[in-house]
Amino acid sequence: MAFDVRLSLAPLAPPAGGVGIVFVDADLGAGPVTTAFLAGAGDLLKRAAEADGFKGKALSTLDIVAPAGLALSRLIVVGLGKADDIARADWVKVGGTLAGRIPAGAASATVLLETPSGPLEPAKAADIGLGARLRAYAFERYKTRKKDADAEAKTLALTLAVGDEAVVKKALKARAAVADGVILARDLVNEPPNVLYPEEFADRAKALEKLGVEVDVLDVKAMRKLGMGALLGVGQGSAHESRLVVMRWNGAKDAKQPPVAFIGKGVTFDTGGISIKPGAGMEDMKGDMGGAACVVGLMQALAARKAKVNAVGAIGLTENMPDGNAQRPGDIVTSLSGQTIEIINTDAEGRLVLADVLWYVQERYKPKFMVDLATLTGAILVALAQEHAGLFSNNDELAGRLLEAGTRTGERVWRMPLGPEYDKMIDSKFADMKNTGGRHGGSITAAQFLQRFVNDTPWAHLDIAGTAMGSPASEINRSWGSGWGVRLLDRLVADHYEG
Repeated sequence: MAFDVRLSLAPLAPPAGGVGIVFVDADLGAGPVTTAFLAGAGDLLKRAAEADGFKGKALSTLDIVAPAGLALSRLIVVGLGKADDIARADWVKVGGTLAGRIPAGAASATVLLETPSGPLEPAKAADIGLGARLRAYAFERYKTRKKDADAEAKTLALTLAVGDEAVVKKALKARAAVADGVILARDLVNEPPNVLYPEEFADRAKALEKLGVEVDVLDVKAMRKLGMGALLGVGQGSAHESRLVVMRWNGAKDAKQPPVAFIGKGVTFDTGGISIKPGAGMEDMKGDMGGAACVVGLMQALAARKAKVNAVGAIGLTENMPDGNAQRPGDIVTSLSGQTIEIINTDAEGRLVLADVLWYVQERYKPKFMVDLATLTGAILVALAQEHAGLFSNNDELAGRLLEAGTRTGERVWRMPLGPEYDKMIDSKFADMKNTGGRHGGSITAAQFLQRFVNDTPWAHLDIAGTAMGSPASEINRSWGSGWGVRLLDRLVADHYEG
């Protein structure tokens, strides 16, 4: 059972009741406030650690119920490991770890945010709050039957006891914006496809206007007039009409500063079309809009924290269905760029959506760079499993910054090759290109396809098929939809493109 987390700040002082959470190192050493607080329990910590085999290793926990000598219902001790472990600690994960140990029935908890060397730095303290909120998330809106204990929604009042409330408050506000963006992205991915179809998805993106985001929605008529034959071909077999949504956040001091641009694949359900997928596991194809979900979540985060940047978020929304009007293998469509595409496999549809959106953003907004995200290929899972997203780029600086942001946030990417030899694999006998190069190098040929629609604009493609949905549970996520990419791209913007 997950719970809602309401965060608040307090001075660095012992908790007065409820659940108390403290940090210790590999020698069970703690900060001065924590040490003084635990002294009231005598040698309780030492005895409990010996009984449980707790050594204070990084991200390990010790749970002591009704600790004698302390006015707490429960004491949770979180290990930080040795000095080197503490220096390298991912504090977002630490926050998720401690939140995962708090029982769902708890009404309040207080975390003493100090390490053996003193109060935790403000940015790290704020990361604790971010991790706690992300770990607490669960998507349960369609569960009408719940156990009696879970019948009522739980709200945990989590107090962060810190050394500098004012500075932490500012950092925590920015982290709250990012958390809201991740949660929005998770909600979108988790929604069932009969609820979240292209028109409904566009309406939810439109809700960002309340944060000051300018949102334009193009319908089929508008896209047909523009010449978006690639995107429209994917959705022509569906009862739900396709949409193109463009979100603009203008936060830079110079209104004329070129924007940074993020593009998302938004196939709200992918049957494969005429090249229909096997039935087993097809229900997971409701998540084939994970890239679009990330872009919407990112735009929410940037607007909510009032990022000093001009940003464009564009998502192509469609549904790939196999009715009598669906496009066929062998069809040739004309993209917005004027390039023609032979359809070899209707299940290679995401690249068709992205082709028109990339070209539209490039020509209309002249961005500094474009990053697209898509649950594009199963081949990327074969190459990287679910530990990294595939990164393809025509620009070394942009690729390097994404790699750095991935390391900092834990949303890791791995750079994959591009090259003319791969590009030849998508040449067509009948059109300018075909939409698949075959089984070998499937992720690479998909990226080569996209590169034909970006010209010289700095560009990166993130294949997130293994990370956006069904990814392994972690310290900060127990949800099927992970919201992957929001923290990565927010970090990219914050580190390099604001000012």
